[in-house]
Amino acid sequence: MNTSDSTTNMVVLERTFDAPIGEVWQMWTDPAEFAGWYGPGGASVPVCEMEVGVGGRRRVCMRFDTPSGAREMWFTGEYVEVTEPVRLVYTEAMTDADGAPLPDGHPPTEVCVEFAEAGDRTRMVLTHRGIPAGSPGEAGWRAALDELDRRLARR
Repeated sequence: MNTSDSTTNMVVLERTFDAPIGEVWQMWTDPAEFAGWYGPGGASVPVCEMEVGVGGRRRVCMRFDTPSGAREMWFTGEYVEVTEPVRLVYTEAMTDADGAPLPDGHPPTEVCVEFAEAGDRTRMVLTHRGIPAGSPGEAGWRAALDELDRRLARR
């Protein structure tokens, strides 16, 4: 199921990975693992800080090489719900490197990731509230989840 709903301003993406639930959970909660797959093709994640736990902070920088030089996008947020290994909910806002909100960034959003065992595989449903259908954010998630799938397949 892949649902993009511009009327409710959210994107829902579903994937089934050929990996046990614990490995998929780790890819979302270990900063080094997350940095390895997050972002669309061509992006790197030079900064990935995660205090995984309710009230814990997260700070991520995506870097893109462009013809005019490197461009960075910073995201900060807070974990709202952490139920290992089945549910992860966090807020996310586009900021500068110091965490100050950007006037031209997207307003704060909420990301909910749910995991369920499917035999020896893992079903994941990602719901990102606050980004519209067809947005660069949705395209970025699709590309990132493709990379997550590739990395899990290589384990």
